[in-house]
Amino acid sequence: MLRHVTAGVDGSAESLSAAHWAAREALRRGAPLRIVHAWRSRAHPAASVPVDRTRQEWAERTLDQAVASVRAAHPGLRIAGRLVSGPATTGLLSMAGDAELLVLGSRGLTGVAGFLLGSVSQQVVARSSQPVVLVRAGETSTDEHLPAVDGVSPEEIPVSPYRDVVLGLDTRRPCDELIEFAFTSARRCGGPLHVVHAFRAPSAAAPEGGQNPTSGPGLLAAHEHSVVAALRPWCEKFPEVSVTETVAEGRAATELVRASARAALVVVGRRTRDSRFGIRIGPVAHAVLHHCGCPVAVVPHA
Repeated sequence: MLRHVTAGVDGSAESLSAAHWAAREALRRGAPLRIVHAWRSRAHPAASVPVDRTRQEWAERTLDQAVASVRAAHPGLRIAGRLVSGPATTGLLSMAGDAELLVLGSRGLTGVAGFLLGSVSQQVVARSSQPVVLVRAGETSTDEHLPAVDGVSPEEIPVSPYRDVVLGLDTRRPCDELIEFAFTSARRCGGPLHVVHAFRAPSAAAPEGGQNPTSGPGLLAAHEHSVVAALRPWCEKFPEVSVTETVAEGRAATELVRASARAALVVVGRRTRDSRFGIRIGPVAHAVLHHCGCPVAVVPHA
């Protein structure tokens, strides 16, 4: 069965940006695009629904406008629109089942409560069996490329270099699905892969009269070695992908957000297990979604 890239839309600017990002990704993958809008029949329509329209008519209009916008920008892409009746989270998850990935818009909410807390997007990210990419409003194809060098006209460089694909790597639990997604993404767009690994030094003091091998330069070298070892088979599998590594002591989320300033996409993982507090996306993924301005892919893994 032919698999899709699926985008969820709700009439917002961020969901339209997500649909256009999904269209570009579908072209890179050679896959069709499915644009989905989930709606619920209610006794009293929402305030956003005009008084002369039913909720279903407004849902159809929302979907049609998104499909028309994406089709006008990508006339050669196979695009199908799909209305789904029922709760948005349930509908989007059902559509993600046979998709290669699901793309959603993100308002980038901030505050004490955290990013997207309680939103449909966070619920889908936490429960989807497929990778989910979150895209903020205003994201365009230009943002995926490095700016042109001053004094160089676009005619001299028809296609400016693609920005980094950034991968957050935990060498304690390297995950094949996560690493392969990042390498494949970089290969599709012809851009470099920037692998980021951060670690925390143990608090134990160095033994008297000797150097503690678990701190300082020795610890850094050990982590650098573990990164190289984890990536070696993937570099051999994807020799066309240019790979750089950043290994630093500190918080993983901080290093990933710093790397995202030059990135087209940040790739992080989410473990597919429930906690006693419910399904969680993990602290690193949550922080990256909160602070990164570029699209973020959350890849579920065992």
